Amino acid sequence: MIIIGGGIAGLMAALSVAPAPVLLLNPGGLGAHAASAWSQGGLAAAIGAGDDTDNHIADTLAAGAGLCDPAAVRRIIEAAPAMVTDLLRLGVRFDREQAGGLAFGLEAAHSRPRILHANGDATGAEIMRALIAAVALTPSITIMDASVRQIFTDERGVAGVLAVHGQETMALPASRVLLATGGIGGLFRDSTNPPSAIGAGLTLAAAAGAELKHLEFIQFHPTALDIEAAALPLISEAVRGEGAILVDETGEAFMRGHDLAPRDVVARAVFAHRALGHRTFLDARPIGRHFATRFPAISRTCAQAGIDPAHMPIPIRPAAHYHMGGVSVDAAGRTSIEGLFAAGEVACTGLHGANRLASNSLLEAAVCGAAAGRAMSAMAPRAERRLPRITAPPAPDPAPVRGLMSAELGVMRNRAGLERALAAFTSLAPGNPAAALCQLIGQAALARPISIGAHAMQGGAAALRQAA
Repeated sequence: MIIIGGGIAGLMAALSVAPAPVLLLNPGGLGAHAASAWSQGGLAAAIGAGDDTDNHIADTLAAGAGLCDPAAVRRIIEAAPAMVTDLLRLGVRFDREQAGGLAFGLEAAHSRPRILHANGDATGAEIMRALIAAVALTPSITIMDASVRQIFTDERGVAGVLAVHGQETMALPASRVLLATGGIGGLFRDSTNPPSAIGAGLTLAAAAGAELKHLEFIQFHPTALDIEAAALPLISEAVRGEGAILVDETGEAFMRGHDLAPRDVVARAVFAHRALGHRTFLDARPIGRHFATRFPAISRTCAQAGIDPAHMPIPIRPAAHYHMGGVSVDAAGRTSIEGLFAAGEVACTGLHGANRLASNSLLEAAVCGAAAGRAMSAMAPRAERRLPRITAPPAPDPAPVRGLMSAELGVMRNRAGLERALAAFTSLAPGNPAAALCQLIGQAALARPISIGAHAMQGGAAALRQAA
């Protein structure tokens, strides 16, 4: 068994496979380049007083704008309480109230405070810390510093992978392979993701012939820190949950009290306000001197940019944040190719629909990563076959596509812009797997002329949800 990717989904899968042997491939080694560790927001679970899974399910379906798979939503949301127990057992230190119970925060489009955080605003990093420690103590898990350029298949399904480490190319046989490679934010100029998050798993799956779904649905977080950087620091939604509001340079609260509307609504409102010539800010001064204690990582990031959130508004702008689409999978993470699995952001489970509900992503990664690991270990292995000797395909290069992705496949889209971008991607695709993936995303966007959720087409036939 081979797992490609070392974020929360990949690590949970590896632990679920144990004690069966598994090889985990991740560029840079264990824990490197994982977007999971960047997640400031928390993990959503309906386990607090006055909350229940039906409420969480209803909020998820509402945010998904009618495109969620209700069965997948129920399955994953109902798995949340047990997953929290598992994470606590693995040593995850979620924040607690003074009395000792778990602390629950409120984030956008949730009807109840149900978000578990760790170290205030470093939930992903804390979960990764605990999982990395558990993996390091599990002798059946072998870690290899390598990237994967191709998935081998035959008439029976998956046959292995072509991996690259430095100048060395290795053909590794396997009849069970899990993609846990994360998202596509690195394909955009403005993104909250690691620059390495360029859809590697989607590229591998598409080349192997796996079914992809909902590629046009890309979530833009409305409150990325407005600075020049390769990856824009995120100002977590939890800051608005604690009372911060969106304002412009005049101090106008342009969301008119709807600062915790679904992300697609808020991102469009920020985008539209900036298009009118305004600057946009997150005013966290109502939180005051408690800001640094409640959000220590964000406070440090702001300080490095010369911003004191307790006394001045934080400049923000929308940025590519999360991909709701991906490799189409079933309840166990199985793709359309026998032996190929996918979990985490690379997979399209049906949980998110057209717009992800805040803090459902860490939950999905943990629950679906574990489920895929169990399914892989239960699948009977096939006899290994000799793999062909081939030259590794070219490495994806996102540099030529980032400007077009941000300009034409950003918060607001139009047909003419999509056609221009698609023509450019098509010309670049033969020698650049990143451009080939952008071509698929552009085709999916053009194929959906109406506006729904995070896919907002100017002049689209469907009415977009409004904040007010």
